[in-house]
Amino acid sequence: MMNPVMNMPGTWGTIGSTLLTVIFFWDMLRRYCPPELRRYLEKCSIRVSQFLNPYVQISIHEYLGSHLRPHEAYSIVEAYLSLNSSKHAKRLKAEMTKDNDSKLMLSMDEYERTTDEFNGVQARNRQRKLYTNGHSKSYWSHIVFEHPAKFETLAMEKKKKEEIIEDLLTFTKSKDFYARIGKAWKRGYLLYGPPGTGKSTMIAAMANLLDYDVYDLELTSVKDNTELRRLLTETTAKSIIVIEDIDCSLDLTGQRTKRKEKSETDSEKKEGSRKEKEESGSKVTLSGLLNFIDGLWSACAGERLIVFTTNYIDKLDPALTRRGRMDKHIELSYCTYEGFKVLAYNYLELEAHPLFQSVAELIKAVDITPADVAENLMPKSAKEGPEECLLNLIHALEEAKSRQITKCTEELKYKDPYHDRCSTRKA
Repeated sequence: MMNPVMNMPGTWGTIGSTLLTVIFFWDMLRRYCPPELRRYLEKCSIRVSQFLNPYVQISIHEYLGSHLRPHEAYSIVEAYLSLNSSKHAKRLKAEMTKDNDSKLMLSMDEYERTTDEFNGVQARNRQRKLYTNGHSKSYWSHIVFEHPAKFETLAMEKKKKEEIIEDLLTFTKSKDFYARIGKAWKRGYLLYGPPGTGKSTMIAAMANLLDYDVYDLELTSVKDNTELRRLLTETTAKSIIVIEDIDCSLDLTGQRTKRKEKSETDSEKKEGSRKEKEESGSKVTLSGLLNFIDGLWSACAGERLIVFTTNYIDKLDPALTRRGRMDKHIELSYCTYEGFKVLAYNYLELEAHPLFQSVAELIKAVDITPADVAENLMPKSAKEGPEECLLNLIHALEEAKSRQITKCTEELKYKDPYHDRCSTRKA
């Protein structure tokens, strides 16, 4: 009887000889076979393999299109296959999960593949992303979106928060409605108010509520309208496109109504216009931005929010803020007593305290932003307790009230007190 171990070299030799023969004939076929016959044989081989293989193969690439647009499904499938990746793939990349900094999520490295034969399970490990085109980039780069803001922690009236939440959730369920009325599935939000009133925090709360990605568009880094259109068409569905401080973005505000002084010569106008363009480094125009918001390009991806923020709504061109472009205007103003109570619970875990009454009286008479209230409620050391923090806030409110009275007194020397805002305070 022949020993199988002794016969192994002969077996491997036979296999190697067969492989060499197949490779030789395949090379000869590629070199000398007419292209038409070669394509026909390739089609036949594909059909034979399809007949023998009962499975359907679906390849999902990370990018698609000539502009390397991110594939919307890639990150979802990657998150779902994270467990299978660690079993089958040999080269993996590790990322920290958003919920637990000590937990790693493994996924395939470049040029790796894995096979999954089970379906019907949703990807629950998908991480939201924050995209930016800053630092003069003509493409999107991203990081994991980890902002913890929630509507429950926003310092604003409960009724107003509920109204905004209902509006957002209604939008996400309105695909058929938008299709029926013939409009792109998008909605514009204009957030306006003084600095420090929580506009950026509101955007983060929106993203966390809806589980949307965020695209923070820096207009001053965009070369022209063509590049703007390309960047915006590369955004995905279920996302929020944000342009913060739109009143400071290039020369987009009040373009059509702005006029130079009559004494200015034509040469001075041309020189000034040239300097403005050189300083900004961008040729993006108001019309170019408007064409994307509600023009033909607005339907390039569905289920998106477009959010503008501004500190000075009066500076914006009416064409930018009209209904249909910015569908919902949300004013984020100075802190109210109800907003203070939210912050007191967030920072001090207090729902009631004897000092609350003093804060209530002062905050009605003083314009103070939620950011300033939060800063005064923040413990400065481990020794400071809730009462010390409340006293710090009361002291800051009293100082602000004193400054406000002094300022109004100076203004009233030159203005009619019956028509000046300083003669009355907010209720």
